[in-house]
This record gives sequence, structure tokens and C-alpha cells, in this order.
Amino acid sequence: MSSVLVVWGSPSEASRTGAVAAQVADRLAAAGHGVDRLAVRDLPAEALLHADFADPAVRDAIARVERADALVVASPVYKAAYSGVLKAFLDVLPQFALRGKAVLPVLTGGSPAHVLALDYALRPVLTSLGASHVSQGWFVHESFVRPEPEQGTHVLDPEGTAPLWELVDAFAGQLPEAVAGRAAA
Repeated sequence: MSSVLVVWGSPSEASRTGAVAAQVADRLAAAGHGVDRLAVRDLPAEALLHADFADPAVRDAIARVERADALVVASPVYKAAYSGVLKAFLDVLPQFALRGKAVLPVLTGGSPAHVLALDYALRPVLTSLGASHVSQGWFVHESFVRPEPEQGTHVLDPEGTAPLWELVDAFAGQLPEAVAGRAAA
């Protein structure tokens, strides 16, 4: 099956975006895909901000993007766009780092007005990085991701996230075709 890198750009250690990304990764793994996970916040901030391509962690993260057949890119919405942490990471990727890859964008946020950030902020940058196919993305409203302080995690509301799972399942089903197309290119 395909190898998928799930990248999330939340600056918080325990975040709604991280919880959503983890469950998307679990669902893709359950569908038989190899899944790698990358929390951008774990990369050295100074190396990202200075575009230090010699930094081993930055080099490793770029190599993980290159090895993946597909990516899920998740971020909280900040200032009507994706997070600065994610932007710093996308900025260090080579110009066509996503060439031949399928990408599923996912955003989390507190207002339905932020839905447009998918198509007006995140999708253009993924396309400019050469993604062969940027799937229909999904915005998860924060009310569908409840914190569970006793367990230090978040729980996703099944009713509110059902459309996300439909998109993830469709994305998972399209990956063999995307990988075949990538191999032929």
C-alpha cells in the first residue's frame, strides 16, 4: 500500500489539531497504509526560522516528505490562514517537494468563518509545492473535539466528524491510483 506522512502544525503539545491528525493517521493505518507522523512543533524552531538546511532534524523531515507517497497536512486556523509553525516548515521544503503526491488538507478552528482558509490559504501553497492532487479538505470545528483532561487527550465527536471520515476513507481508497500515477510519471 501507500506510505502517508501525516504532518500537523499546531504549536501546542496537546492540541485539537494533533488529536484530529492522530485519528486520521490511525484510520489510514487501519486501511492498510504505512503511516508516518510529524509534529512540526517538535522540529528545532531556530533551524526552521533560519531555514537551516544543515540541521539534521530539518533534513530528516524533508526526507520524510520526499519518501511519502501522500501527505495529510493539518493545522489550526490562525489569522484566517494556517499556523506560522506549519508555514515555517512549508517554507523549508524544496520548491516542488510535493510533486506527484496526493495531499489531504485538514484545518481545525473555532468559527465556521474559517472554513475558507482551506481553499484560500492552505490549498494554494500545497499546489505551489507541486502536489499532483489536493483532495477536498475538511474543517473540523473545535466543538467537535472535546478535551479529556484526566487522560491528557481529546475525544472527537462521532457525529461532527463523520464527514471527515468519509473524506479520509475516499482519500485512502484513491492512494493506490495516486501511487501508480506517480510511478508512471
